Amino acid sequence: MYARFMTCAFAAFLCLAGQAQAVCYADYKASREDPLKLHYGVVRIDAEPCTMSDQVLQDVAERLKASGWKLLQVQSVFDDSGLEQRRKDAGQYFLRF
Repeated sequence: MYARFMTCAFAAFLCLAGQAQAVCYADYKASREDPLKLHYGVVRIDAEPCTMSDQVLQDVAERLKASGWKLLQVQSVFDDSGLEQRRKDAGQYFLRF
């Protein structure tokens, strides 16, 4: 019984691991009016494959709008390998939204 349970658990783990999405990020520019404020930031996004799409633009715009910001531009979409090089430039807006 125990061996059967472990076999089923391992099979379930493999199925779930195969369904996991790759970690993906987008860097963007946003603005806020009255007074005018601009910022550059980085957000984690759900995108499979990790490429620019209308869904990415919509997702980032909606998250920013909920905090009173207007998306000006999504500059790029990238994986973990591009994350650290953007941390300093994004400052307080690094993975904030």
